[in-house]
Amino acid sequence: MARKKKKKASKKRKTSRRKAPSQEMLLVGSKVKAALRSNKVNVASDAADSLNYVVHWYIEQASKRALANNRKTVRGHDFLIG
Repeated sequence: MARKKKKKASKKRKTSRRKAPSQEMLLVGSKVKAALRSNKVNVASDAADSLNYVVHWYIEQASKRALANNRKTVRGHDFLIG
C-alpha cells in the first residue's frame, strides 16, 4: 500500500504592522529610491509606499490648515509644522 505524504503545515507570521489604506501613488518610485540611495542607504520595497502615505497625510493637514484660516488656497506655509 502506498503511503500518503503528510502536508507540512504552513506557518504564517503575524505582523503587528498595519497596512496603510490603498492610496493613489503621488511619488515616482525610482526617484524616491535614487534619492535615498544617494544618502548611501539601502531601500526596502515598502519605503515608497510609506512615504506616499506621509505625503497624503501632509496634504490633508495643509488643507485643513488653509480651511481653518478661511482660505481655499493651500500655501507653502500650510505645510510647515510648528
